[in-house]
Amino acid sequence: MSLSARRRALVIAGSSVLAGFALMAPAYAATSGRSAAPATTSAAAGPRTPDGAAVQPGGVSHLVGPGTIHPGARNATTTSTNWSGYAATGSNGKFTSVSASWTEPTGTCRSGDQYSSFWVGLDGYSSNSVEQTGSEVNCAGRTVEYYSWYEMYPANPVNFSNTVKPGDQFTGSVTFTGGSSYTLKLADTTQGWSHTVTKTLSGAARSSAEVIAEAPCCTSSGGILPLANFGKVSFSGATANGATLSSFSPEGINMVSANGAAEDSVSALSGGSFSATWLSSGNGTRGGPRG
Repeated sequence: MSLSARRRALVIAGSSVLAGFALMAPAYAATSGRSAAPATTSAAAGPRTPDGAAVQPGGVSHLVGPGTIHPGARNATTTSTNWSGYAATGSNGKFTSVSASWTEPTGTCRSGDQYSSFWVGLDGYSSNSVEQTGSEVNCAGRTVEYYSWYEMYPANPVNFSNTVKPGDQFTGSVTFTGGSSYTLKLADTTQGWSHTVTKTLSGAARSSAEVIAEAPCCTSSGGILPLANFGKVSFSGATANGATLSSFSPEGINMVSANGAAEDSVSALSGGSFSATWLSSGNGTRGGPRG
């Protein structure tokens, strides 16, 4: 992938916080499934935008506003132009691991190019790095494409070459193992494959642990890409530091466009389970620096 850092970025109060995963090896494309038109196997270079730039599925969050607690709600909520889901936050060094399972959603592609990704990771909510692994659903016109990957920002992402299909059951985890070392695991139990990758990243804050659906980066101007219609993605068994994610009172995040239009809706967190439902693509109008 050219630009192959799938950095998931969070925009906080209009400012950017850059974080993402690193590319430590050549990127590979995963196989695709079906939508309105027959899907095809993507090129080995991985997914690209219409202008030829590599898609960056991961990175830091772009938060739009401060978290607020609504009457009757269990968790504070905020909005972001590229993240949705839940993020547990704390002081530097608080988080050593994160894990969750999810079902690869089915993309619906009618026209244009849109992108979406689903992952677990450490950092990126309020720090300059993200250590993450996950999957992806993209639309290339009417063709839907499915991918899997890991990333250690500021290095670029690495795509796994294995087959990914809608309905596949994924389990992902990221674990800090001491010093500057991290172990990233991703398993597609439906297809019967798994990867365990050990990487190093110095100076990571380890101040957040998150389970996220994301609109990847980047447009030709460095903005967030249109969100692909993934329908609904369900996460379960989410943990941080080995404890149920809900025990950390994580902040809920809903994705909105630059003008505030809702792009997805995130359900309440029950233990380690929640879902995100697609509402709109944002029409590629979301701003913000490259994530």
